[in-house]
Amino acid sequence: MVGAAIILTIAFGALFAPLLTHADPLAQNLARQAGRPSLAHPMGTDKLGRDIFARILYGSRISLRIGFVAVGLAISLGTLIGTTAGYARGRVDSMLMGAMDVMLAFPPIILAIGITTILGPSITNVMLAVGIVYIPQYARLARSALLAISGLEYVEAARALGVSAAGIVARHLLPNILSPLLVQATLGIATAELEAAGLSYLGLGARPPAPEWGAMLNDARDYWLGAPWALVFPGLSITVLVLGFNLLGDGLRDALDPTGR
Repeated sequence: MVGAAIILTIAFGALFAPLLTHADPLAQNLARQAGRPSLAHPMGTDKLGRDIFARILYGSRISLRIGFVAVGLAISLGTLIGTTAGYARGRVDSMLMGAMDVMLAFPPIILAIGITTILGPSITNVMLAVGIVYIPQYARLARSALLAISGLEYVEAARALGVSAAGIVARHLLPNILSPLLVQATLGIATAELEAAGLSYLGLGARPPAPEWGAMLNDARDYWLGAPWALVFPGLSITVLVLGFNLLGDGLRDALDPTGR
């Protein structure tokens, strides 16, 4: 419940950002550069005089979009690959899981850096890179969950009745392996947020002047000693968002796992 409350609060801020602040997140004012937090600017301003509170609110839209799109891509392709490998078995299984093992041999951040370097720095490419990097996790999870239930009586009954392979997977197998995939997806959004923020911090993600939290950290690293609030608030926003999704994922795991009750 705490995790859900955190995520809903951030989503509320992202949705109603124009009502919560009248400041333009992209407007510069060099007369108030690196200004301390005040009533007019609750989180202060950055080196270009831009309101950090407004940039945090509007940046939450980018961060949430990156997390959901990246994980949506990963879980869609990963589930397709995992269910195909688990149901077909044999050479198809060996070939697909071999490809997943090759991807797992690379550290996620290194593989993501390689992909964004090839595609070029942008928010869209960050979402693609992070989504591709985490496909093997969902593929292996879907395959193992499918193998655990593919030999049960109701699946054998469907085969005996002449139901096609696609029908068995769609009607009998997928609905019964969705729970662990949804839990992993919720936890995966938190990891995707960290990966995306890391890529933006390295200059491979959002391009200036986009108010993305990782890019804001990158901008603040040159003057954080004189204006620590420019570094603290974006970093705290990332921490709180990741914590919210982790707590929500833990709660869903407990709620959807009957063996834990």
